[in-house]
Amino acid sequence: MLDPLGPDKSGTTGRGAYTSCPSRYARSPAHAPPPKPTVQYERKLRVLHRRFRRVGRTSLLSWRRSVSELYVGVRAQAAAGDPAGAHATWRAARDRLFATHPDSPILPEHRASFTGLRYAPYDPELRWELAVDSDVEPQRRDVPTATDGVVPFERVGRLHLPDGRGSLDVWWLEQYGGGLFVPLKDASAGRGTYGGGRYLLDTVKGADLGGAADGSTLVVDLNFAYQPSCAYDPDWMCPLASPGNTLPGEVVAGELYDGA
Repeated sequence: MLDPLGPDKSGTTGRGAYTSCPSRYARSPAHAPPPKPTVQYERKLRVLHRRFRRVGRTSLLSWRRSVSELYVGVRAQAAAGDPAGAHATWRAARDRLFATHPDSPILPEHRASFTGLRYAPYDPELRWELAVDSDVEPQRRDVPTATDGVVPFERVGRLHLPDGRGSLDVWWLEQYGGGLFVPLKDASAGRGTYGGGRYLLDTVKGADLGGAADGSTLVVDLNFAYQPSCAYDPDWMCPLASPGNTLPGEVVAGELYDGA
């Protein structure tokens, strides 16, 4: 997981639960132990520790508040009948945070020339409120992190997208705070979006588009898909989409990626 608008200072890594190219976890059986860390992996964790101490927790608190407040506004604007306007608000706020916040995943040497992220035009046909199918085989994923040890996730459901678009596993963060996590990967990965996939929902970090109060439905709007921080900064290691979060077709929506 990571903050919807930038880096994950909790240090969640790409060698864990939902990995794509960086790891073999997608092929591991449920409850498999984490792989033995490599020297390169340990080096990355040390870099994360140093950067976390340098930036500081109060800066991260500012980032988290900004993200949470942004999604509160997005939900309210969409509920008032203007999801396209909510998407424009989301885009503008993301660009502002990426350009100016100390926790931006844009590398410092690139920020002066940063003019904004790329997005596909808003497509109202890619927004639904979907029932969470809880009739799924239990799965557990363990994600090694730099600051929180091994972070466990449990699969709690599945979202079935309309019109044969495929389905997405819904994961629950099994630690203090909890939260839902829904990454996605589609046929645009590596040639228009980040090769490891994107994120759609990450509620512990504020990325929550709404749904029923009891959690039985979730708002799924593919226009709000965004790249993980490791797409912009190689020092960050992010959990990526597993096979259960991989869609068969191309999703030309949400944040696009020049580095693909």
